[in-house]
Amino acid sequence: MNNPFTPADLQQIESQGLTVEQVSSQIERFRTGFPRTQLVEAATVENHGIVRLDDKEIDRLVDLYKRRSKRMKIIKFVPASGAATRMFKELYEFSAKYFGVASNFAKEYPSVQQFLENIRTFAFFDDLRDCMAASGLELDEYMSRGDYSTIINYLLKEQFLGYGALPKGLLKFHRYGDLRRTPVEEHIVEGAEYARSKGGQVYLHFTVSPEHRRLFRKLVASVRHRYEKEYNIKLNITFSEQKHYTDTIAVDEQNNPIRDEEGRLVFRPGGHGALIENLNEQHADLIFIKNIDNVVPDWMKHSTVVYKQALAGMLIELKNKTFRYLQALDKGTSPQMLRAIENFARNELHIELPTDFSSRKLDERAALLHEKLNRPIRICGMVKNQGEPGGGPFITHNTHGINSLQIVETAQINRNNPDQESILQNATHFNPVDLVCSTKNYRGRYFNLRDYVDPETGFISKKSRGAQTLKSQELPGLWNGAMAEWTTIFVEVPLATFNPVKTVNDLLRKEHLEH
Repeated sequence: MNNPFTPADLQQIESQGLTVEQVSSQIERFRTGFPRTQLVEAATVENHGIVRLDDKEIDRLVDLYKRRSKRMKIIKFVPASGAATRMFKELYEFSAKYFGVASNFAKEYPSVQQFLENIRTFAFFDDLRDCMAASGLELDEYMSRGDYSTIINYLLKEQFLGYGALPKGLLKFHRYGDLRRTPVEEHIVEGAEYARSKGGQVYLHFTVSPEHRRLFRKLVASVRHRYEKEYNIKLNITFSEQKHYTDTIAVDEQNNPIRDEEGRLVFRPGGHGALIENLNEQHADLIFIKNIDNVVPDWMKHSTVVYKQALAGMLIELKNKTFRYLQALDKGTSPQMLRAIENFARNELHIELPTDFSSRKLDERAALLHEKLNRPIRICGMVKNQGEPGGGPFITHNTHGINSLQIVETAQINRNNPDQESILQNATHFNPVDLVCSTKNYRGRYFNLRDYVDPETGFISKKSRGAQTLKSQELPGLWNGAMAEWTTIFVEVPLATFNPVKTVNDLLRKEHLEH
């Protein structure tokens, strides 16, 4: 292929932290595409792909976690870089079209009507009213005369309250009497409830956009003392941004690099899969991962706390057993011990071994088991499928011919294949992004998480850039292909632990209101 890059391009690529070879490889990937994930079957409780815990087992695992965690460093890792723009999609569309007249408001704008009818219920209402008052406007007056666009503009526009441009983590979600909490604060409280490290330290790490880092720091500085005093904790909160070298080049529909108005190459963020680099920098005994918008008021937190502790207890138990077996393999082991390790790998860690495994020599089997067991471990909570869009737990067949448990997004599946579509439709559970991870090996060293990514699991998406259509690549998702080679266990968790806020009206659901 001819080199399409100018000397200025080469300088830009280098400043991006990339090489010409990497960018050329990205362009070639646009031409070849990514293979679709091959589903073998949905992971379910019935086929033992998902573990269902009974009350006795939950109590045992919670107790185990509470005892062992006192000596651990625990981090809560929260992807929080996304702007809240999509939360207000209907409000934006309404504001652009509405000029004070609607023949049938309820039919034309039902979600906007719901928002306006309940506007005083939202935790941000007082701020919106005060913001308008600072400009000499009375919110109630504008409501009574039907000037809804002005109210919505004051909520969303950056020169006013600016909710359309802020990240979700900084919006006021919940009321507590006269107090209001943002998702960042709810994650702080969750951390105090189930992620205390030794010495009462609560470590939280938020991945943020560069333009929002200052606002996150400002919020944390303003609330830190209150939560440290109320929960008797010491907060250790850090932030990071997606690395520029995880960006991918954008191309047009003929796979030629797109340029901006100044003739520079256009690079786009690589999606949440880029955060494997940020996760790789977190050093702890346990890492909880949960999305920024999946939070609830205190009266709803009990199920979340209990199941987080139970998942962590399961991780500690499986990790300790794995480490003992790895140490035994280092010393050399008997056929009987090797059979015990094989049974553990197959039945408790759901690791598939080659069909000829039992006929191989003892030292070959020991080496293979060692390689399979010596990996990062993740326990993934799964909720019953309620028709939510997004990924779910499946047994898949990879390009190396191995079956394994994976979280798969619908975009990775060939839905034109009737067999694959049937497997997708028969899925019983959904991925709420509820993970507990161990990234340290049995010798006390941290894994290089880049070594456990399946590069074949990215995807290509089309986006608009003005009148132009561009194609961009998303890296293997953080909990999808970026963790493809991890030891993976799926555990059923209750729906009460999954309450994301995708639209502003989700905040009107009973799970997000004062009790």
